Amino acid sequence: MNDFNVKFGIIGIDHRHVYTQAQFLIELGAELVGWYTEGSPTTLGGFTKRFPKAKRFADPRSLLEDPDIRVILTSAVPNDRAKISISIMKHGKDVMSDKPGCLSFGDLEELRQTVQQTGRIWSVDFSERFEVPAVTLASQLVSDGAIGDVIHTLGIGPHRLNPESRPNWFFDPNQNGGILADIGSHQIDQFLFFTKSESAEITLASIRNMGHQEFTNFSDFGEIALRSETANGYIRLDWFTPDALPTWGDGRLFLLGTEGTIEVRKYCDIGSEADDNYVYLTNGERHEKIYGGNAGCPYFYNFLVDVLERSETAMPQEHVFKVMELAIKAQEIADGEKENELI
Repeated sequence: MNDFNVKFGIIGIDHRHVYTQAQFLIELGAELVGWYTEGSPTTLGGFTKRFPKAKRFADPRSLLEDPDIRVILTSAVPNDRAKISISIMKHGKDVMSDKPGCLSFGDLEELRQTVQQTGRIWSVDFSERFEVPAVTLASQLVSDGAIGDVIHTLGIGPHRLNPESRPNWFFDPNQNGGILADIGSHQIDQFLFFTKSESAEITLASIRNMGHQEFTNFSDFGEIALRSETANGYIRLDWFTPDALPTWGDGRLFLLGTEGTIEVRKYCDIGSEADDNYVYLTNGERHEKIYGGNAGCPYFYNFLVDVLERSETAMPQEHVFKVMELAIKAQEIADGEKENELI
């Protein structure tokens, strides 16, 4: 179905995730009215190359006050995303934000209040689940009972640093949120989703600078352990992807179920005939490697359905709040422990 009659705009293109956010909606028939961003971020060339006909506005109010626009995306500098999202919702429009959606408990509470007051949608595109077809396949297998109840998740999120291409805000935790609040939110989202947990407790949160001391206050390694009433999880994050890897990171997800296991190799599968999107399934009847690249990315379709029907099919609103609450909490714990190490 590619006939969604929805007009959308963009405020803030500071992270490359905005490319896929916009492209998925356009492919579903949504219309990009225009965009606004401050200055000339490093993503500007890539954005205009992909969307050469999109109009750049000089003032975000042109988008906020356009009555025909129903959705606004934001991939602004992370510490600006909450206030942008709040302004969007107060102007009667739904939001799809890049992750992390916010960086502080104060911002999170204001977002909660704004959602309640306006009835608007505040959605965060956790791309490591929503933009990976193999994860879609894994979720279908879990839903079908292929591995029973998921009782543990192991998520690893290695990234390539490419420091020469990064803007200054990237290395400032006050602006980017820190490694746990930022890319850790992906893995927390997957833990809650696959274990069907509505809440969880952070049992371990740690950050270190293991190899990039030239960037003061930057953490290139982080880990989180968490548990809910029915499951446990462990998360490892880093900025050490080797140069020879053909993609930005060998992200993987491991699911332990009561009746089997699943491994998702998201972005590469070294030595395989295809580059990415493989699912490894083992249970009482099967042990096989399955290509998941054709499973699709239904989040964007479901998001547009929710915009039109005021439903929560793409992702429950409370789930978004809980993911960011846990990510901020993990970062807060790790920041405190790091300060104690320096005393």
